[in-house]
Amino acid sequence: MSTNTLHEYRTGWKRALIETKVSLTSPGDLMGFLMPTGIAIVVLLFMQRADFEGAPVSLGAMNMPSLIGMNVVFGGITAMVGALAMDRTNGTLLRAKSMPGGMTGYLVGHLLSTAMFISVTVIALLAVGLPLFDGLEFGTPDRWLLFIAVLLTGIIAALPIGAVLGAIIDNPRNMGLVIFPVMGLVAISGIFYPITALPGWLQGIGQVFPIYWMGLGMRHALLPDAMAAVEIGGEWRTATMFAVLALWAVASMALAPRLLRRMSRRESGSAVAARRADMQRDW
Repeated sequence: MSTNTLHEYRTGWKRALIETKVSLTSPGDLMGFLMPTGIAIVVLLFMQRADFEGAPVSLGAMNMPSLIGMNVVFGGITAMVGALAMDRTNGTLLRAKSMPGGMTGYLVGHLLSTAMFISVTVIALLAVGLPLFDGLEFGTPDRWLLFIAVLLTGIIAALPIGAVLGAIIDNPRNMGLVIFPVMGLVAISGIFYPITALPGWLQGIGQVFPIYWMGLGMRHALLPDAMAAVEIGGEWRTATMFAVLALWAVASMALAPRLLRRMSRRESGSAVAARRADMQRDW
């Protein structure tokens, strides 16, 4: 690794620490991360006594790992898209490309800062869910290692996907173009109900995207092995899960820097001013 590249990554790390500190003092940023977590916790509380016929654990216990997986992917993608769209509108991106570290430092900073916040939301869900539901298995080192491995792989896969989409979405008001399709994927990814209850063609679509595999990996890490019976093929498919998430990670990590560099080349003072004027007209 060249000296210049190391400098860019160090710049990204410093940027991540600064962004995290700023976000911790920004009500808007905090709400963006805390609200989905709060909604997930409320859902878990309502499911506390719900049962799934024939399952050894409650429906709430089944859904808690899935919600953690969904939170990682959904939260990571939308956070990155929102941050990049806002930075294009307020001129932050234009300034970033002329600073030391350039676009690499900018991207690394956003990725690390968002990963920190996602990790905190995961800890919050674990802190609520583990005491709330019986039947969860998280007391052995192999479970901890599997959980951490799935979490890290999911973060590495989700955040660059958000960066790719953020390089395409040039205005915060177009966030719905990302949020609504992702919510549609959540509905067919076995998060709130076993995916095997869906028609075969919907199961196939759901398995293309990382939300299903993150939910599956988290269920494997936190649920009894007997729960694999309600999954596709009656097994956890651990190797396939890691392979699919890794494929998304590699593809999006390869694509994100190129798209961001191309996007940054098109940035100019007049483009930023036009976006600001457009936003003001909307308000």
